[in-house]
Amino acid sequence: MTTPGESGHPFTPTTPQPRPASDHAEGLRPGSAPDERGRSVTAVGTHPHPASGPHSASGPHSASGPLSASGPLSASGSGEQPRLGAGAAAGGTTPDSGAASERRVSGAARRGAVDPVKALMHRHRDLCERAVDPLEIAAGLEAHGVTDRTAARFRHRDVFSLAEEMYARVSRAPEAPSAPVAADVPRMTVDRVVLSLLPGALCAAAVTGLRLTEGRTRLAVAVAGVLAVALGVRTLLRRGPLSTLGHTPAGTSTPGTRAWTYWLIAYVVLGDGLLGAAVTGGPDGLPDGTATGPWPLAVAPALALALGCAPATWAAHLFAVRARRRLAASRGLEEFAASARPLLLAAFGLFLGALAALLAVCGAVLHQPAGPAQALTLGALLLLARLLTIHGFTHAPAVALGAAATVEAVAQASVFAARLPGCGPLATPVDSLVAAWGPGCVPALACGTAALALLVHATRTLSRASAHARAEGQP
Repeated sequence: MTTPGESGHPFTPTTPQPRPASDHAEGLRPGSAPDERGRSVTAVGTHPHPASGPHSASGPHSASGPLSASGPLSASGSGEQPRLGAGAAAGGTTPDSGAASERRVSGAARRGAVDPVKALMHRHRDLCERAVDPLEIAAGLEAHGVTDRTAARFRHRDVFSLAEEMYARVSRAPEAPSAPVAADVPRMTVDRVVLSLLPGALCAAAVTGLRLTEGRTRLAVAVAGVLAVALGVRTLLRRGPLSTLGHTPAGTSTPGTRAWTYWLIAYVVLGDGLLGAAVTGGPDGLPDGTATGPWPLAVAPALALALGCAPATWAAHLFAVRARRRLAASRGLEEFAASARPLLLAAFGLFLGALAALLAVCGAVLHQPAGPAQALTLGALLLLARLLTIHGFTHAPAVALGAAATVEAVAQASVFAARLPGCGPLATPVDSLVAAWGPGCVPALACGTAALALLVHATRTLSRASAHARAEGQP
């Protein structure tokens, strides 16, 4: 600033010039001392300036000026004044002290930064404490949306490396068991092999009884055979590779899945004969257990599907073992997904090949049409639905099974509804399909479309590491 006597204009703002160290030293003595412009400088703590004076907070010596509390003449409210050297008088710091201050700030920032891996461990604390190996942590992270790109932000090349650090940093009790090997899927023991053959053996015995009996005895044998096969399939689904024990948490089953499955299996035996008879105005009577009666029964496809429980069990076991081994050897989520998809397709193809062979054998032995289209599509649908279910994905199988069963039910209902007055056009689509490809085209189209949708969904879902993580309580 300048005084009125210097430039003729009152208090014109100018850039303040630095003062020599001697002036600062004089200004630090108690009392007042003139500066280079003739103004008096009062030591801090002697006679404070009034708030409205020239030295107020809005004046030239405000908090942002050279005489503020952060400037060289501040004393933090005490009567004693600090002893400042020449360097402090010139600007408060020297270049060397500024660089050292920057280094101290950066070091403090590094020391004060939050450990990102520790924060992630706190977020997934239950997963880290429950995991028995790093693979389970990697699968859980992937299920929560953590990818290899996300792991790079934690300075790790992939999710597996991040999971290994998290597993190593978790504090565990000394008596905790050691991490088991990755491929801990139970082996196919003799009892499991026998159990997989049980539904086919019971169904073969029931078919033999039907061919050797007549009348009411045949009806009793049919009822007993159905109950025995259902019990054998239920036992197989409760134990072995097709079991959901240890895979699907309790309470996650979708209502209606079991009912849809029963409908689809019953349709293989009764549906085609009923639809073929209904299109021609029948049926004229109840089924008599033969393929030539008024309501023909398709025994060969049912027997082939029952015998197909064995290859389905072996295919599921093969896929589970191979996938767990690939998971243990993989170093990235994309690498595991690329190796898991061929395994799924190979297991699926082996099952379809075995089922096709069983259909051919059963048709030749029983001298009946095997219905390969509808039986193969239904077998594919049931296998894919079971694979997804045992790995914890229950919604998509329920939707696919329900859609296929609904299409079959609507097709049957439309044919009978067309017999009502004025409802003849309702049966036109079904009549056209049956006339072109036979009654077996309806379940083939319904189950084939649902199986194709499940296959696409399974290749995406079962190729994730989280699909093969061992659930709590798995043996």
